[in-house]
Amino acid sequence: MPPDPRQPGHAPTPPPPVLAAVAEAAARDAGGLDPDLLGDFLDAVWTAVLARRRLPAHRTARYRALGERAAGNGVALRALLDLYLSAAWRLWRLLPPVAAATDGTRATDGAPVDAGAVVDAGEVLLRASDDAVAALTEGYQLARRQLVRREESARREFVDDLLTGSSDLPGLLHRAQRYGLDLAAPHAVTVVRAGTPYTEGSTLLAGLERRLQGSAADADPLVATKDGALVVVFAAPDRDAVRDVLDRVRTVLGPPATTGWRAGVGRPGAGAGAVVQSYEQARRALDLAHRLDWSDPVADTADLVVHDVLLRDRTAARDLVRTLLDPLRDVRGGPEPYLATVEAYLATGGNATETARRLHLSVRAVTYRLSRLRDLTGADPADASGRFALQAAVLAARALGWPDDDT
Repeated sequence: MPPDPRQPGHAPTPPPPVLAAVAEAAARDAGGLDPDLLGDFLDAVWTAVLARRRLPAHRTARYRALGERAAGNGVALRALLDLYLSAAWRLWRLLPPVAAATDGTRATDGAPVDAGAVVDAGEVLLRASDDAVAALTEGYQLARRQLVRREESARREFVDDLLTGSSDLPGLLHRAQRYGLDLAAPHAVTVVRAGTPYTEGSTLLAGLERRLQGSAADADPLVATKDGALVVVFAAPDRDAVRDVLDRVRTVLGPPATTGWRAGVGRPGAGAGAVVQSYEQARRALDLAHRLDWSDPVADTADLVVHDVLLRDRTAARDLVRTLLDPLRDVRGGPEPYLATVEAYLATGGNATETARRLHLSVRAVTYRLSRLRDLTGADPADASGRFALQAAVLAARALGWPDDDT
């Protein structure tokens, strides 16, 4: 009795040159991938078809490892699957049961073609391909998740080092290049806070990053979160570049009334140390704008320089406020109406009529308040030195949160 070709021990060995040719052709189909990523897939399918059995578990485990390897090498999953599926359909006609059914010269003994063997070959090939692709995809996706987690961790560490100041300056400059930042050129930082903390991975961050990159993706801002705030580090060669970035931020974040967002912007500067300074300036500007109830949702450090100077010596600023404005604590209605009157009066250039219009008061009420203010503080709003003293005191009061926060 002739040997049964279905038994594994009698399965004909596939010619290595034939399988190598199939692997090379499949690799070309997949865009030039390394055919070694097929592992022993072709040989395993050949053996499984002749044995009429599915791929054993130990073989599919190998494809899981090959999927992990491909992910680590940056191979696209689509290309990897294309490699295996192309190899499968190219191998089909070469399988002994199929070749015997399609090539009349093989059936020399006149025996009828075994149609069942052809059907079985097809089922085994499809199932083997399915098992291999499933294992490949599982290994690939697990590896990609690990890579993403490592990348996120490395990015978070870089952001923290960049914004707090790393002692390893050469290493920081090298790592910055990985994220598209050339810290030798001027960069600025903007910090945004809203009613709800910002989180990494949100669609808002992705949308803002795309918007800031521009249509040609010719800009490389760093968009991240820190302590619930949105942080953007961007190239700032001139004021126009800063304004352009801020306009794009406004567009993506939408009306401030929707989420209550506010932004602070630091001064541009070159070097990693300048980024740290710009970040701290942006945070201070944001805090100061909140205290001052700044009308513009974007507070630029350059616009708050007077307030910043006043607060550099907080002790002196508190002494100024207490010396000049403390008498207003005991007036009926509290100091706020008088502070608002001084601000409006100075903003209108000392025009009592315009001040009354802005505050929705009568001119008589405005002049009364100004007279009362002069009597209580000793500073005359109509006098140049008095105006300067009152303006500095009111600015300091707003910045310090006086009288609610007098610490």
